[in-house]
Amino acid sequence: MANVAVPSGKTAPIRIPVREIVPWAVFAAVLGLALLYFVGAEQGATSIISGSTVHEFVHDGRHLLGFPCH
Repeated sequence: MANVAVPSGKTAPIRIPVREIVPWAVFAAVLGLALLYFVGAEQGATSIISGSTVHEFVHDGRHLLGFPCH
């Protein structure tokens, strides 16, 4: 159902208005930045959540992505 029939018998792709894409793109960007913050910087002076719970939870992922943590 991704294509629409046109009178000549050929199919044309459905157009998706930018107004429908922008909110999802903004949501994905905010979610990605939050994830990047928690994996890469949630410790020390910039810590939002006190303690080392978040640090220990994302510890292996931090090393996998190349973030130094100790």
